[in-house]
Amino acid sequence: MAALIQAACCAGAWSQPVAMPPVTAAGTEGNKLEAVRVEAARQPYRSLFVTGAMKTDTPIRDLAQSVRVLSADMLADAGVTQLADALELGSGIARQSNFGGLWDSYAMRGFTGDPNFGSDYMVNGFNYSRGYNGLRDTAATAMIELLKGPASALYGRGEPGGTVNIVTKKPLFQPGHALEVSGGSFGRLRSTADLTGPFSERLAYRLNAASEKGDSYRDHVRSERHMVAASLLWRAGDATTVSYELEHARQRANFDRGIVAIRGELGRLPRSRFLGEPADGPHATETTGHQIFIQHDFNDDWAIQAGFSHRDSSINGISTEARFLLADDRSLVRQRRSRDNSALDMSGRFELLGRLRVGGLVHRLLVGADAYRFIDHRKQYRVAEASVIDIYEPVYGQVAPPMPLTTWTREAQRSRSVYGQDQIDLSPQWKMLLGVRHDSYDQSLLNRRNGITIAQSLSATTPRVGLVYQPSKTLSLYASASRSFRPNSGVSRAFQSFPAEAGRAGELGIKFDTADGKTSSTLAIYRIAKNNVLTPDPLDPNNFSVAAGEVRSRGLEFDISGEVLPGLRLTAAYAWTDAQVTRDSNAFLVGRRLANVPRQSANLMLVQAFLLGANSATLGAGINHVGEREGAVAPLVAADNFKLPGYTTLKLIGSLQLGKQWRASVDIDNLLDRLYYSSSYMQAWVLPGGGRSYMLSARYQF
Repeated sequence: MAALIQAACCAGAWSQPVAMPPVTAAGTEGNKLEAVRVEAARQPYRSLFVTGAMKTDTPIRDLAQSVRVLSADMLADAGVTQLADALELGSGIARQSNFGGLWDSYAMRGFTGDPNFGSDYMVNGFNYSRGYNGLRDTAATAMIELLKGPASALYGRGEPGGTVNIVTKKPLFQPGHALEVSGGSFGRLRSTADLTGPFSERLAYRLNAASEKGDSYRDHVRSERHMVAASLLWRAGDATTVSYELEHARQRANFDRGIVAIRGELGRLPRSRFLGEPADGPHATETTGHQIFIQHDFNDDWAIQAGFSHRDSSINGISTEARFLLADDRSLVRQRRSRDNSALDMSGRFELLGRLRVGGLVHRLLVGADAYRFIDHRKQYRVAEASVIDIYEPVYGQVAPPMPLTTWTREAQRSRSVYGQDQIDLSPQWKMLLGVRHDSYDQSLLNRRNGITIAQSLSATTPRVGLVYQPSKTLSLYASASRSFRPNSGVSRAFQSFPAEAGRAGELGIKFDTADGKTSSTLAIYRIAKNNVLTPDPLDPNNFSVAAGEVRSRGLEFDISGEVLPGLRLTAAYAWTDAQVTRDSNAFLVGRRLANVPRQSANLMLVQAFLLGANSATLGAGINHVGEREGAVAPLVAADNFKLPGYTTLKLIGSLQLGKQWRASVDIDNLLDRLYYSSSYMQAWVLPGGGRSYMLSARYQF
């Protein structure tokens, strides 16, 4: 029943912490259970339990949905330091235009989040994507749960393709300390610290910090990021725990829209070409978040849990951005903007969890209520045609005209929700899930330029149902159906609110664990449809949208991970995704595939562990393949349309463990130095991928 992640393990295990399912830490029986689960969950690249899908520690094989857990050892082997890189290890996840390189944006099963804030993700079950957060660092991450399909029945607003839940590292009652320094291509320098231990028998702490700075494969683009996360775990009683987490992150990075596709053609400009203005300086984002979580177990069957999250975030800076090429195909018209935005996000929840035995059936119940308040302040100055630059021989430093005030708004969102779910053991082989949630949502937007306020109230009921059949201990067959909703932010060109997006999904799947319990795999097929999708306003596509779209996605996904041979760890994923527009105000878009979403994508990483004298070592390789994609998010005419070519990149990874304290590692990305394009928004905003790069790291544990 516990909702906190607790694991008491030796120092060697702590060096590659494996996120544990929640367990009761007090009492003899709790310690026995903890020991069993620690041993089980320490299998390479595997986690037997997941917390985000049901808000309980539910075995993955009992879930009527596809779930992929990116474990701590998997992320460490892959050399991952940012969320965007971690997500490439999953199936059906595609990079999207990332707002000039300032925050994470991805599509899951073809669906992405609010373009104003980046894609949806959660941290410890609380929404963390509302606001201005910068790129997410993984220094404080214990594991990442990829929850496929709609999660609205538990979490409310969200995309029907799925969501990401990041589980942070938790305090341990056994001391552990580690420092790591890294250096690599383009002057990149990175340092991290991970410190944990007890203050007393009932109070423990954890401190994670990361600092990174460096240049880029892009000319005139530099970034600097700092993050600190501090947490406390208090055993207030034998059946009560209280946790508190603080996270603060700062980012300073040049706003970079990438290069231009010239009449839809790529490859005529080098990947390094910068088309903004270096003198604009960096955009600064800053976020500070607090989370408090309390749980109390009444007995072995009943418990309550409650949590609260508070987060402030902001972004400000000036950017010069491409708009369109003139007829000579070399003179680029650029706009200039100044942003000064800030946001406040507060949310809380209370839940009762219980287990009942009625009529020979076991019911695992969860009943809860939650609410959030989100306030977004936006202020933007903009001049549409500020300057012209030669894309082949750029000359920087042009004097731009003054920027008039174009946007000055205050948007407020309030939501109140009740929900419940019942996981029913119909028999040892059959399991059923029933869930439903009702949301009431209020939205208002004040235009400070003219004093006009518009407001609307919405409500939505989102059910889900799932069925699991387990003919053996290694095989699970499942089916599920669910609905989702997502309020649309902002206003139309006529200053009117948008209706909420509404989605519906169905999924069938097979989960298989090998007899030795060392490898797990999932094969899933699905179909999802969503309407009231925002699409660019044909009369002013750069600044306004209309809710006139409907999109549909269907596909097949396969994920596998674990230890396939002694010492040989494997993670692999494949996705076939058919995501396209089925209705839109622009007839040209109907039948067109969604931008940046490849029909075929796959990844594979193999890592072999072996002895090297008295020391241990690993050597591995990773392959990532992304198929051809549509490049324009919403082209108005055929001339705006273009393709991003498919690509395949190779990486090499290795490590050497010297005794119990020192570990050295090396990561080489894009080994063959392939030229590729990771994402785009339109022909004037195409982000090329990086060339060959390396990173050397040294970790000291004490």
